[in-house]
Amino acid sequence: MTRIAHCSCGSLRAEATGEPAVLAVCHCTQCQRRTGSAFGVGAYFAKEQVRVEGPSKGYVYVGDSGRKVERHFCPDCGSTVLWYAETAPDLIGIAMGAFADPLMPWPLVSAWETTRHPWVTFGHELLHFELQPQRPAVAEGLGELLAKGGR
Repeated sequence: MTRIAHCSCGSLRAEATGEPAVLAVCHCTQCQRRTGSAFGVGAYFAKEQVRVEGPSKGYVYVGDSGRKVERHFCPDCGSTVLWYAETAPDLIGIAMGAFADPLMPWPLVSAWETTRHPWVTFGHELLHFELQPQRPAVAEGLGELLAKGGR
């Protein structure tokens, strides 16, 4: 399966093949600022599954985890489409909303819940992490969740 994410004006595009390694809701303050919302949602794909086209402007910052994140946004419309995080060097994060696809799988991870707005809740089971989860914990938790029939 191929999915295409793009910015508001369509100039910056990310074409992802296959299924994402993980879909995560992030409540960190940087994602809140990036989205202008209470949280961000990212679909993380292996780098070799993603082809990026079009102009982008990069912005590197230190996230709440203390690790660097390089986010790429369209220089024309300003929409953030993708990012590279030092915590997951083999993955590319793509903003879920950039796909504009209601059939995308549901996120199964909720990170940085220490800065989650208390009114934010989800109607399905997911893994909860107070801070930046370590990848082994995510993999183990996802295995258990999916074995129980998680979406």
